Amino acid sequence: MKTLGLIGGISWHSTIEYYRYINQEVNDYFGDNTNPPLLLYTLNQSLIHRFQRESNWEGIAELLIKAANSLELAGAESLMFCANTPHKVYDIVAKKINIPILHIADATSKAIQSEGLKRVGFLGTKYTMTEDFIIKRIVDNNIEVIIPKNEQVLNKLHQIIQKELSYDIITDKSKEFVISVIESLVDDGAEGIVLGCTELPLMIKPYDLQIPIFNTTKIHAKEGTKFILQSLQNI
Repeated sequence: MKTLGLIGGISWHSTIEYYRYINQEVNDYFGDNTNPPLLLYTLNQSLIHRFQRESNWEGIAELLIKAANSLELAGAESLMFCANTPHKVYDIVAKKINIPILHIADATSKAIQSEGLKRVGFLGTKYTMTEDFIIKRIVDNNIEVIIPKNEQVLNKLHQIIQKELSYDIITDKSKEFVISVIESLVDDGAEGIVLGCTELPLMIKPYDLQIPIFNTTKIHAKEGTKFILQSLQNI
């Protein structure tokens, strides 16, 4: 098996889900309790959020580069950012290290294509919804992406993610709001919904909707498992 490095802590609640999904898939592949060679570097989410508020993306890139270099020195053969928003500085980090970074949007695009969908709704932080570092990579795969149009809705979704889900706080009121936003995207023609924040699947489950949900945490973890097992056989 190949050694995979995980840069987590953004938030640690969703990082646990990455760890669980990858270990379970490898267990299932071998049919026993074989565990994969994973290396984890946990970032300080409080500092990340401060840098985001200050628009200090260079500072965030430096934190990720430090983590990536540490994992590379420890033996990682590839890396993953265990969140969507850090991919804003993906290109900067990728240029500073010698091993590949598995991009969450590439894995998500393949999952959408496998369902044969052409138009999806996308929810995430305000950075992922209003900038193109995730969405463009999906659009480049001939998939139309729609987001909420109302700025207050965008801000409310961002607040739920950073002030609630990042602290493992899940309330019925916030869940009802998120589902109402999803329903509005469906009314606008969305054939599926991308949960483009790795905390959102902690709240929204497949049984909550009648259309496909793309859990980017699980999809990205699946791509990590493929990398770990690729020298054994295709999965």
